[in-house]
Amino acid sequence: MNKLSSKALTGFKYIYLVAFFTLLSGLFYPLINNLAFDDVIIGVLVLFVGLAGGVLLYRAATSESKRAIFLGSGFILMAISLFYIFQFTGRA
Repeated sequence: MNKLSSKALTGFKYIYLVAFFTLLSGLFYPLINNLAFDDVIIGVLVLFVGLAGGVLLYRAATSESKRAIFLGSGFILMAISLFYIFQFTGRA
């Protein structure tokens, strides 16, 4: 696989993640009800914080030397994402 197709594949993965998170956070609701897209943008950011926490937890499982750092920071990012979800829904 050459370098150009590898970069294109990596770029496509990130575009796919952004599109998936946008749809997951409710892209069509503001379109139907003529509302602002602020909630969708915040939802996408919350999902990316949770994804970063999940990636760090995965790195903790596969890393030998920095396991405690990855584990702690992964759980902290997951907790921050959960807190943002509760704040966003008005339950906190």
